[in-house]
This record gives sequence, C-alpha cells and structure tokens, in this order.
Amino acid sequence: MKIRNRLNPSDPCFSFEFFPPRTEEGRRALLRTLEDLRPLEPGFVSVTYGAGGSTRDRTVELVQEIRATGLETMAHLTCVGHTREELGHLVEQFLSMGVENLLALRGDPPVGEREFHAPPGGFRYASELVRFIRERDHHLCVGGAGYPEGHVETPLRDDDLRHLKAKVDAGLDFIITQLFFDNAFYFDFVERARRVGINVPIVPGIMPITNIEQLERFVRLCGATVPMRLVLQLERYREDPDAVVQLGVAHATVQCMELLARGVPGIHFYTLNKSPATRLIVSALRGRAAPAASP
Repeated sequence: MKIRNRLNPSDPCFSFEFFPPRTEEGRRALLRTLEDLRPLEPGFVSVTYGAGGSTRDRTVELVQEIRATGLETMAHLTCVGHTREELGHLVEQFLSMGVENLLALRGDPPVGEREFHAPPGGFRYASELVRFIRERDHHLCVGGAGYPEGHVETPLRDDDLRHLKAKVDAGLDFIITQLFFDNAFYFDFVERARRVGINVPIVPGIMPITNIEQLERFVRLCGATVPMRLVLQLERYREDPDAVVQLGVAHATVQCMELLARGVPGIHFYTLNKSPATRLIVSALRGRAAPAASP
C-alpha cells in the first residue's frame, strides 16, 4: 500500500523507524523488536540508509526481510556518495522487490566530514533526488524530511521552508518531520508550510527519551530544543535510568495525545531499534478518536 493512502486524520496511523544492525546479534534483536511491535498494527515501517551509503546492502536486505513478514516498508534513499547511475540502480532494485514507498533524503555528510559535497555525477539537493525518482517511476510514493526548528545547516527558517517547497514541487507525497520535544514547533511549522503552499500531509516524528546521554547526542546533531522543565526533570533522574525511561515515555505520550487531538495524519516513531518505550506509548494511545482537523 502506498503510504499517501494511509495518512488520514480520521484514522491516523502509527509508524516505526529502524536502522540496519551491524551484527547478526543486532539483526536478531531487531527481528524480536518487530515481533513485539507487530500487534500494534503499524501503518508502515521505515529503514534508514547510512551516510555515504555505508549501510546500502544492509538496508536493501533488511527492507526485503521486513517485507517478507507482511509489514508495509519504506526504504530510505540518500544522495550521499552516489552517482545518478547508482541511485537509478537502487531505485530499480527496490521496485523489483515490490517496494512502493521511498523516503528521499539528501543525507548527512560521511563520518569525519563537516560539510556535504555532491559526488561527481550525483545530486546536491534532495529535491533533485525526488525529481529523479519521479522521472523513473511516477507511481512510487515518495516522502521527504521536514525540520520544525529548521535544518542545522540553514540559519534562516524561511530559507529552509523554501527548500522544502522545492522538494514538494519536485513530487513529494508527504513529509515526516525531524524529532522535536515541544509541539509548538510542529504546529508553527505546519502553519508556515501551509502559508507557502505546502499542502501534503506532514507527519510528526517523535523519539521517546530513554537515555540522557543519547538524547544529548541527538540534540547536538539535529538542533532540537528540549523544554527547560523537561531538562530539569531529566537532570533530577540522571542516575536513575528507569525513572528517565518513565519520564521519557510520559512526555512523549502527552505530546502524542495533543498531536492526535489536533488532527495529525499519523505519528512516526524513531525507535532506535527498541520496542518497550514505543510499545507503551502506542498502547496508551490506541482507541483514541481523532478529530477532523488536518495538519
């Protein structure tokens, strides 16, 4: 099923993101996580793609393995380190596997590099990748990334929004946002996007906090703001991992309740390949009625 047909404020879906494990033990753990989350009936799951194509083969293998379980799967695809020819081959690979959904991203610079440089014969912007995919197969459902607080490489949020509009004009069907911990950023982002003519569904991305050090790394990388009240609460429990998880689950659940109450078309969870926190949140949200408003 194409994801664009699954995003509906009257029946919002929950989706989960995974990354390809590096070891066989990690692979087995991920498959257990998938089984744990299966009863929650995810609308789809997504599989990330490492910087510079570092997980290309593992991404393809994992997408194929998850599809074999019957779960709708979206494959990530990035510009980093690939020529047009290589990207075309990957698109054809996914098509031959029956994949109908791709998330088109520029991607992060390879490890050790601070700036993104387009490879010879490759793409500089995600909008170019979106257009390239559309030219190869206009039936594919293509998603892209949005940044409620702005991309870390783009100082002005209006410029970042202009880049997003270029991706939508190139053929995006929907947008999944970078993680955020304050819903005000999401609602403001949606409002600004609608004003410039971005009318595709905008799915909020939520990451339950389960580890303070991990949270701090993510915040440094993506620039997300953690509300001061939450920071103070987390500091209070820094030496109590169980309390941190409970607090993270509670905060994400409240976030999701408000998002659903205001009519989001779905919620995408960054699981970090683990199930307990996400399972607790989605279980608490199941059965809630969603209103007709549509971000």
